Amino acid sequence: MFVLGVVLAFLALLGLGTWQVERRAWKLDLIARVDARVHAPASPAPAADAPVSPDDAYRHVRLSGTFLHDRETLVQAVTEYGGGYWVLTPLRRDDGSLVLVNRGFVPSDRRDPATREAGQVAGESVVTGLLRLTEPGGAFLRANDPAHGRWYSRDVAAIAAARGLGPVGRSVAPYFVDADDAPNPGGLPRGGLTVIAFPNNHLVYAITWYGMALMLVAAGVALLRRPRAGRPGE
Repeated sequence: MFVLGVVLAFLALLGLGTWQVERRAWKLDLIARVDARVHAPASPAPAADAPVSPDDAYRHVRLSGTFLHDRETLVQAVTEYGGGYWVLTPLRRDDGSLVLVNRGFVPSDRRDPATREAGQVAGESVVTGLLRLTEPGGAFLRANDPAHGRWYSRDVAAIAAARGLGPVGRSVAPYFVDADDAPNPGGLPRGGLTVIAFPNNHLVYAITWYGMALMLVAAGVALLRRPRAGRPGE
């Protein structure tokens, strides 16, 4: 029974290590695919009624239209410039559809649009940036509170409903766009702050599991080779 237990535990640890190796290969492929999307030439952003999937995340896109500054939404953010807010503003395209554009970051003392009037650009604007998937619900331990204007994640459907923009997937695109670092008049909002990071510790985990498997085998062999104590009277 002892040997069987060791063998089963060894196989389990070996399986966990192999799973981490496979996960590492998947993660490296994901990183490569996302990097290719980010650095590809900008392509037209999908239509409002076009479905999007994880394979569209971080696509480099281009769109044009007129910003509806009176319906902007501030979402709490922490960036390399400190704490503040993302400014999400609907952009009305020529076909009448709307796309939420994360125009960038503003510090807490500039949350009031009146303090950054120069950045409230009027007329036709062209935006290039990265397509992002909606972030429903809120952040860790912090649910969005539309009734009180407290937003912790960029939940497209909830923001569209709170701002009366219309149904997502019809008049409102089901994604948002992080604007690039093209400067806005007055310097705010500050775009181009998208953080793209995929933790990849799978190799460390694989080595850990394989190491534990080898240690288990070594311990089992040592126990089996240990001389047994003689019985009384022998």
